[in-house]
Amino acid sequence: MKGIVNESNNEWRHLKGSAHLETSEMQISADEIDYNSDTGWAYARGHVHMEQFSTGDKLNADHGEYNLQTEEGKFYVVDGTAPAKILTSPAVLTTTNPFYYQAQWAERIKNRYILHHGFVTDCKMPKPWWNFQAPVFDIIPGDRALARHALFRLHRVPIFYLPWFYRPLGRSPRQSGFLTPNFGHTSTRGYMYGAGYYWAVNRSYDVDGLMQYFTARGPAESIEVRGKPNTVSDFDFNLYSVQDLQGFEYSPTDIQKQGGTEFELTGRTQIFGFNGRLDYNYLSSYLFRQAFSYSFATAISSEVDSIGYLQRHFKDDVYTVNIVMQRTQLFEAVTTLTQPPDQVILQQLPSLEFSGRDQQIAGGALPAYFSFGSSAGMLERDEPTAYENIGLKSIPSIGQVGRVDLEPHLMTAFSFAGFSLSPAITLGATDYSNSYAVNYETYGAIVPCSYYSACPPTPTVFVKLANSNVFRKDADFTLDFRTPSLEKIYTPPKWLHLGTKLKHVIEAEATYEYVTGINQFERIIHFDATDIISNTNQLTIWLTNRLYRKDKAGNVSEFLTWRLAQARYFDPTFGGAVLPGVRNVVLATEELSPYAFLAGPRNYSPVVSSLSLNPYNFINIEWRVEYDPLQHKIIDDAFTVNLRHGMYYAGVGDTAITTSPLLVPQANQVNFGGGYGNTNRKGWNAAAVIDRDLLAGRNLFEFIQGSYNTDCCGYSIQLRRFNIGIRDENEWLFSFSVANIGSFGSLQKQGRIQ
Repeated sequence: MKGIVNESNNEWRHLKGSAHLETSEMQISADEIDYNSDTGWAYARGHVHMEQFSTGDKLNADHGEYNLQTEEGKFYVVDGTAPAKILTSPAVLTTTNPFYYQAQWAERIKNRYILHHGFVTDCKMPKPWWNFQAPVFDIIPGDRALARHALFRLHRVPIFYLPWFYRPLGRSPRQSGFLTPNFGHTSTRGYMYGAGYYWAVNRSYDVDGLMQYFTARGPAESIEVRGKPNTVSDFDFNLYSVQDLQGFEYSPTDIQKQGGTEFELTGRTQIFGFNGRLDYNYLSSYLFRQAFSYSFATAISSEVDSIGYLQRHFKDDVYTVNIVMQRTQLFEAVTTLTQPPDQVILQQLPSLEFSGRDQQIAGGALPAYFSFGSSAGMLERDEPTAYENIGLKSIPSIGQVGRVDLEPHLMTAFSFAGFSLSPAITLGATDYSNSYAVNYETYGAIVPCSYYSACPPTPTVFVKLANSNVFRKDADFTLDFRTPSLEKIYTPPKWLHLGTKLKHVIEAEATYEYVTGINQFERIIHFDATDIISNTNQLTIWLTNRLYRKDKAGNVSEFLTWRLAQARYFDPTFGGAVLPGVRNVVLATEELSPYAFLAGPRNYSPVVSSLSLNPYNFINIEWRVEYDPLQHKIIDDAFTVNLRHGMYYAGVGDTAITTSPLLVPQANQVNFGGGYGNTNRKGWNAAAVIDRDLLAGRNLFEFIQGSYNTDCCGYSIQLRRFNIGIRDENEWLFSFSVANIGSFGSLQKQGRIQ
């Protein structure tokens, strides 16, 4: 307690001129303060200022009264600040500004403020971009803020009215309530209106639901359910569904309903010493995904993968047990919802896997290492066949197949004069409960196709099944040989800015592999990599160039890697597994290239080149190309170039496939993108992306976005265009964000601005 003039009258203290009262938790200053030590009441007048040390709240007033003992009082002509809670989510615009408030008068009751006839904002004063006005605000700093009959204003223009507003302010702000509305427009769905509700069930569970209505199609709903039953378990369920009541009119006689449902369930747990993971995905139809997906990457993805497993390690992670259930759904073509789905479904129901990593079983000059893998399980393959096309419904489907597999592996390694040699042998034994009896018979039939593409009569390949067991055994011998690296150090020109020293390293390696014993390849039903093992007698050679640089501080980094590879096949038919005039897939070629290149027997693979280059911080280049000496041309070529300088960024990429259409469909798609700024940057930001199909001569996807962020709010406008055959659509999306609070509109996240 202090003041220039201190007048005492028994229990009263009269402070004048820079009067000041302070406790361990707060302080009050004013031009004049009258304080009663018996009752604890302080009466302040003129430039009143109160500050709470624990919460950081600051209040200014013309005059007021406050009880230091009961921590309650009233203040008049009020303004002040409260520290903001900064959210770390990348989807939320943030600011370090405190919350500002003004009111005709305010009450302070312990840690609670009640503001009468005022407003709050987190924009800088005196001309805030936005503010909330209400007759009464009830605020508990660090806990919650609520108001009734609140009016949101943007630059003094009323935007919307909220009969009830609740905002949690705690460290874990979870509170049930209605979400901000969203709206937008697309050329095929019409206007979009939506609203949601968030239900904080308890500390461990919550539900987030959103209902939308497309004026040209019908209702849609999204729901997310999250839970954490205990400290080692959690799950997240996301569902999206559309009821396409009106359908899309391609012509007066062709109105197609494209609604459907998709969901994803993820989770983790620990039970009986096992670590469990689950990622289950369901899609009712590929047509629905293409018509209603919000993401271009998702809309063109024809694969749905699900996996769940329990895993446990034993004896210092030497042994591992996995119990796996897996499902892969591959859509081959877009069909109507009334037709049978043209898809392939692969399932493991389930599979038990037991493996052991390398252990040294012999030492000395020629050490030996032993490892093994094994599995047993039920598998299932379901796919459309030519039987359905020609009406032979009595032919059985593949159904379930039991498979048991065992692969012990023995290897050694030794080196001399910089050369290294690593021989290894794997003995495989696999038993199948079912197999193909006849492979590759053809009938003239109509293959399933989408409504927008031609459907000419085409020979259709199908198979017949025999309910007979197949036992496969094989021996796989590999010999890995590596030469000493060739190195040379250079001093680069200073104008290149590549450091003080450069080192060029050339590495050469070769692997010889001989697999024998697989004499019934044509009878094996394909589920995964285990089933496409074939006989082979091959030599694969790799040549790798690396460039390293050293900076002035002595730090060394690799900025260029160029790898060349080619395989020589001494058995061009891979033990009879490769047939002429059809698409052949065997594991020996899949390990070299992601693209099929076996249209028949051949003696060598394409030359595979893979380049990665990032000489400077602002550029990154990836380039992969395959040249086929048999066809005398490049059969696939893919590159990406990404640039970034300050707030500017750009990128271009192209994927071209020009091999035989019998092997892989022809394709040449290029994408361009660029922008300025990032999600939370103050000022103007922009981004744009174009994906173009050069063979079709049209843009598949276009994305343009502009946004502007102030110190406390921001807005974004985005245009998306899909043109993927079944979907020719324009979308207009909008979002308005309030810093540290959230956003509303059809664009909930500021998309591709990075």
